[in-house]
Amino acid sequence: MRGKVGLVVGLAVGYVLGTRAGRERYEQMKSQALKLWNTDPVQKQVTKAKDFATSTAMAIPSTLWDSGVKVVKAAAAKGTPGQKLDSAIAAGKESVDDVADAAKATDEG
Repeated sequence: MRGKVGLVVGLAVGYVLGTRAGRERYEQMKSQALKLWNTDPVQKQVTKAKDFATSTAMAIPSTLWDSGVKVVKAAAAKGTPGQKLDSAIAAGKESVDDVADAAKATDEG
């Protein structure tokens, strides 16, 4: 089945890129897509998406980093190996909540 789909896709791509009629149709589709892309409603949504991404992009990575640091510090603390493991697990559980809160805040933003 995969081979058949690949053959059909290959033929379609060959038609669009290889033949004169295909190239003309490609140019038509491209110009229509650019017209749509440059309309005010689309650009307003693009701006909203960019603003959202820049305002919340660092919330989750910084939380993940902080959480990782907490777990490493807990594992490196003084104590027996069992105590270190328990501390690291406890820090990891707390970190899960922190990451979930960051993701929730990003989703709601």
